[in-house]
Amino acid sequence: MLRIIIFASGSGTNAENIIEYFKNSTLATVTYVLSNNENAGVLERAKRLKVPYKVFAKNEMGTDSFLNFLREHADFIVLAGFLLKIPDQMVGLFPNSIVNIHPALLPKYGGKGMYGMHVHRAVVANKEAETGITIHYVNERYDEGTIIFQKKVALKSNDTPEDVAAKIHVLEQENFPKVIEKVLKTIDEG
Repeated sequence: MLRIIIFASGSGTNAENIIEYFKNSTLATVTYVLSNNENAGVLERAKRLKVPYKVFAKNEMGTDSFLNFLREHADFIVLAGFLLKIPDQMVGLFPNSIVNIHPALLPKYGGKGMYGMHVHRAVVANKEAETGITIHYVNERYDEGTIIFQKKVALKSNDTPEDVAAKIHVLEQENFPKVIEKVLKTIDEG
C-alpha cells in the first residue's frame, strides 16, 4: 500500500476529495495531512475524516527531522493548495513523487505569488477564452515541473474571477484524485 502525505495551506476541499477517493483503495492511503497554517480549514477536515495531521513552521521543511518524518510516512506527496516552495532536499528525496495542482494552464499564470484568486483575476484581466488546471511534478522551481495532465474549460467574456474559480474547482474535484491514482499505478508497477 502506497502512503500519501497531503500538504495544504487552505480550506482543504481538494485534500478532502483525495482522502475520500483513496479511503477504500487497495493501492494507496493518505497517512497524514501537513499544513504550515495552524488556522487552515484542512485541519478540521482531516480531524473529521480521522486522518492524522501536523502543523509545521516553514523553517522546518528542509531539516533532517522533517525529512525523516516524510521518509517514515510517505511514498508520495500531494500538494493540494500548498503555498510554500518545496525545498530542494525534499525534491531530491522524492524524485517524481511530488505532484501539485495549479489553477491555470501552465506555463501561463504560474510562478511565485500566482495561486488561487490571483490566477483567476489575471485570467479575467487578460480576457482569456479558456483556462484550466495543470497537474505537474514538483521540481526546484515554482510551477516548472514536468506536466502530467491538463484540462481546459471555456470562459465567457462576462465571467468574473469568482466564476472562473468555480469552473476550476469543478475540474480539480473531477480530475485530481484520478490523475494521482494513475501516477501511483505507474509507481506501483515499477
